[in-house]
Amino acid sequence: MQLLFADHDHVPHDPPVISEKIIVEVMAAPEEKPRTAAAPNAKVFFPGLQDGAVIPPRSLVRFGQENIAIAPAGTRQDNAGHHHLLVDTELPPLDREIPSDFNHLHFGRGQTETELTLPPGEHTLQLLFADHEHVPHDPPVMSQKIRVRVQAASVTAPAAAAPPPARAASGRTPAPNDASVYFIYPRDGTRIFATSTIRFGLRNMGVAPAGVVRPNTGHHHLLVDVATPPLDVAIPSDLNHIHLGNGQTERKITLPPGEHTLQLILGDDQHVPHDPPIMSERITIYVGAPAKRRPRR
Repeated sequence: MQLLFADHDHVPHDPPVISEKIIVEVMAAPEEKPRTAAAPNAKVFFPGLQDGAVIPPRSLVRFGQENIAIAPAGTRQDNAGHHHLLVDTELPPLDREIPSDFNHLHFGRGQTETELTLPPGEHTLQLLFADHEHVPHDPPVMSQKIRVRVQAASVTAPAAAAPPPARAASGRTPAPNDASVYFIYPRDGTRIFATSTIRFGLRNMGVAPAGVVRPNTGHHHLLVDVATPPLDVAIPSDLNHIHLGNGQTERKITLPPGEHTLQLILGDDQHVPHDPPIMSERITIYVGAPAKRRPRR
């Protein structure tokens, strides 16, 4: 494989901007693992929420299940699993891990309810139960897909501009309680090159660029060698607070040799941390080769 950069007419630049050629090995597809069995009479449903219901922009949605137990993600247990809420999307493939984004909300701690924020209009909701690896059971345990209509409290007021996004009591944008952000690379204690690509991961939320208002989304901010900033105002933008406002999920940075700290914080459309804040642990990394030991004489 090789990358070649080109201009607006697909013509390489002068001088050409080209990567090294790399060789990759394509492995044979792994054998399909059998899915976790579920009781044939197991079912999941929305208690108290019917198809066609009218709900406010911010609603408590409860999940029910029968003839199957709740177990957190990562905990293997017969005839057990955890909930996934599908919002405005079709069923994913039932023989592999359910995606994790703002249309596929995971409740891997065993939650049976969530506070959901949606814009006014028509929406669809569906529950899909899955095992310790987020893979649907065999047979799949899923609810009927229902339609709900989100309606602002004041429906008789004259037409006006679109209402602002829902805010928590703190005034900050709400986030799911089980959302998390983390470093795919590097990990805590890793020794890296002076110029390295830092990669970010996000669970139970989606990525949206700065300035884009969309429920359960935000964008990354990379903190380098700095303490966590105040969580009730916009995150600063400087060499220690790197904004990824275009929705990037990685960033190439250059650091001097030595010990450094990195931390990720997700910010909303206005660069303000969510409520609750979605931030990683602060990790320590080391730049440069380890000191060579002097040979014994």
